[in-house]
Amino acid sequence: MADEQHYLVGLDLAGRRVVVIGGGTVAQRRLPRLTRAGAVVELISPETTPSVSAMADAGELTWHRRTYRDGDLDGAWYALALTDDPEVNAAVCAEAERSRVFCVRADNGIEGSAVTPASGEHDGLLLGVLSGGNPRRSAAVRDSVLDGLRARTVADPGEDVEREQAGVALVGGGPGDPELITVRGRRLLARADVVVVDRLAPRELLDELPPHVEVIDAAKIPYGRAASQDVINKALVDNARAGKFVVRLKGGDPYVFGRGFEEVLACAEAGVPVTVVPGITSAFAVPAVADVPVTHRGVAHEVVVVSGHVPPGHEQSLVDWNALGRLRGTVVLMMGVERIEQFAEALVKAGRPADTPVAMIQDGTMRTQKVVRSTLEEIAVDAAAAGIKPPAVTVIGPVADVGALVQRS
Repeated sequence: MADEQHYLVGLDLAGRRVVVIGGGTVAQRRLPRLTRAGAVVELISPETTPSVSAMADAGELTWHRRTYRDGDLDGAWYALALTDDPEVNAAVCAEAERSRVFCVRADNGIEGSAVTPASGEHDGLLLGVLSGGNPRRSAAVRDSVLDGLRARTVADPGEDVEREQAGVALVGGGPGDPELITVRGRRLLARADVVVVDRLAPRELLDELPPHVEVIDAAKIPYGRAASQDVINKALVDNARAGKFVVRLKGGDPYVFGRGFEEVLACAEAGVPVTVVPGITSAFAVPAVADVPVTHRGVAHEVVVVSGHVPPGHEQSLVDWNALGRLRGTVVLMMGVERIEQFAEALVKAGRPADTPVAMIQDGTMRTQKVVRSTLEEIAVDAAAAGIKPPAVTVIGPVADVGALVQRS
């Protein structure tokens, strides 16, 4: 293989004309980063993929619905020849050479005057890798380095010299599997001085924290001991006021029955800055890993997520169980294990058929995941027989039967 002869450089394309010839899948991959860089993109192609067309419809680029013509690169700072016709790509590169415009040629990289590196981002770093015409190698190295940066097995001095400012980050940890936290959530967790953590947050992530990080247990065990919400709010505010960066790590998504906004309000009232990082909600992710789609074409056109914190008929209940009983779609019940018999009876009484399929998933996404499939009439007995305990997500509706058709090897 020839030695790498390219000179890797970062281009400031903001406000500058970039011409892209070809609107296929290669363009679909390259265009988002160009538009994000602020380039004034003009696309020349008779046809495009639906995604590229949507970018044009949204005003992210200008689409000229025609073939390439000599002179199209006038005034361009950068060009990309991305068609599936080698003659067109060669003509674009020839014009670029005459016009002294750097040009990428997708079908034959060495014939262009520029190449696109395998690139990725991490915490303000833009990483680019070139490998002398071996794009798979470039992509593999890029992915390995990014994984190392995110897992902190590759050193990033910027993390040591750019300490996060005092404040609070409300981070959704996802349904339980530590790999399902968002990239941003994991990055902020790695910068924390203090972590206030719930019982349902991804526990394995705590083992990755540096020794100096203080961990405050804010476990809220159903029907057992519970840290007062006021105490949690005070811990967030007091630590942030002491000049520390505090991560409030919660399970699922902080705003889906997670009291997240109560904590945001407490910080706002105290003048403490808050960053909110949404998480993958357990209401949809847990059924998904158990082969239960909460919607399915021709089966369910509606999804309602319901708290089972208080039973039907309770004076504090805000749920219209009669309305839920009339629905034909999907009901996702959270925190409903202990009172599942009452919830099932309320739905049947309100009109939901007793043989409506039900799936109850305990410890979704975790090694200890357990699934029980039943009906509204039988779920209380079947869940008890299976020893189902919180946390569990209950899916009620025809979609609960769809997953039974999936054959897992």
